[in-house]
Formats: sequence, C-alpha cells, structure tokens
Amino acid sequence: MAAGRWIGGFIGWMAGGPLGALAGIVLGGLFDTMLDAVNTPETQGTFDGQSGYATQQRQQYEGQRNSFLFSLLVLAAYIIRADGRVMHSEMELVRQMLRQNFGDAAVTQGDTVLRRLFDEQKRVGAQSFQQTVASSCAQIALNMDHSQRLQLLAFLAEIAKADGRVDASEVAALKQVAAWMRLSPSEVDSLLSLGGQSLDDAYRVLGVSPQATDDEVKRAYKRLALQHHPDRVAALGEDVRRAAEKKLQEINEAKERIYKARGL
Repeated sequence: MAAGRWIGGFIGWMAGGPLGALAGIVLGGLFDTMLDAVNTPETQGTFDGQSGYATQQRQQYEGQRNSFLFSLLVLAAYIIRADGRVMHSEMELVRQMLRQNFGDAAVTQGDTVLRRLFDEQKRVGAQSFQQTVASSCAQIALNMDHSQRLQLLAFLAEIAKADGRVDASEVAALKQVAAWMRLSPSEVDSLLSLGGQSLDDAYRVLGVSPQATDDEVKRAYKRLALQHHPDRVAALGEDVRRAAEKKLQEINEAKERIYKARGL
C-alpha cells in the first residue's frame, strides 16, 4: 500500500499513544515512511523565510488530516464488527461511503487498512481490541475539538446505516465510542436520525421532544448549526468539509419540517 493523496506523508498527533502503536502494527512500512517524512531536517528547528513556514503549515495540515482519517478507520473497524461479523455487503457499502466522501484513493487504502485492523482484532481478541479503541478515543478527545469529533461520529453513524438498518449492537457500540470521545448519547441519536423523513426523526435530529416550546426548538437548531458548521472542520480537507455541508443541509431539512408543522 503506497502513500497516496488520501493518506499522506505526515502523521501528526497520532504518532504517539495507542493510535500510534496501532498504526505501527497495521500500517507497517507505510507508518515508517510517515515517520521518516516527519523527521527530516526541514521539519525540525527554526524555519527561514516563507517556504519554511509554508512547509510547516502543510505538514501541520497533513498531520491533522491523516490522524483524523486513521482514527476514522480504527473506529469504523470497531463499529463494523459490533455484531460479531463482517458482511461482504457491509464492506461494499463502506467502500461506497469512502468513495463518495473521499474519492477513489480512499477505497483502496481504506479497504486495506480495515482488513489489517480486523486481523489485529482477531489476533489480540475482542476484549483487548476494545481496550485499545477506548484508549484511542481518549487520545482523540484530547486532540480533536468538539466539531471534529462530531464529524468523526457522523461518518461512523453513516457506516452503521449503510446496510439500511442499524442493529441494537451497533447503536450500543456507537454510544460507547461517543462516551469514550466525550460526546453524548443524544448526539448519536441525532446523527442516526439524519435523512429520516418523519416528524419524529426531525425532532430526534434537533434533540428535542415534540412537546418542546418554539423557543426551545429554535435554540436547539442554532446550537446544532453552530456545532456542525462546515467551517469548523475545514482544516481536515475539502472532502470532510463537503460531508459536513451535506450533514448541515439534513439538519436544516429537519428544522424546516418542524417549522412547517408548527407554522413557524
């Protein structure tokens, strides 16, 4: 697996901690290449002139993005196996999700990394792998802001919904991962309800009950719109930003459904 435009040459904050250890096992030679790319003379010490600053900015961007993408694959592997099996149809739908959001390079690299993660899970056992995922989530919580973690959770919810239904085991796994990342169970319910066509779905998206006052509904929408605004994840890449735009559009559609029902 060669380093491509989806997983680049700088690994960012995932270089250390449980994610870094897992990356060393799963990515193998690619991870070593990433480390070598980070530890070059031009990436250390002071920077002279605009070119040095530009290099530093590019490395910071790639490191943040690649840490996000590898975190996504680690958590996706955990969610996919939440029901104890990996279905061919489920993997194909994950490939479609990767292609739609990240392009063709993501499909090849993502598929390889996921399979290596499944192999590692088998090697160490489900309980040990769960502990690694929990520790990785703690590392994620320390290094990603709230909006970035929400976008990560949104991709996981999309994966869980990929086969047209979400099993109770998948919901439990999503809420477990959310708690480990210092997110709330209600945020899982909201993301799982995106794209739903009913009024009840719309209320779940906004995280309010049908008995909420108009002011409570408006406040809930404003809070969500701020948390999920695409600009908050723009640093992770244009593809992530586009996914956030789609998510915000679905939030807006849920809001409009409620407003129409209430005559607002």
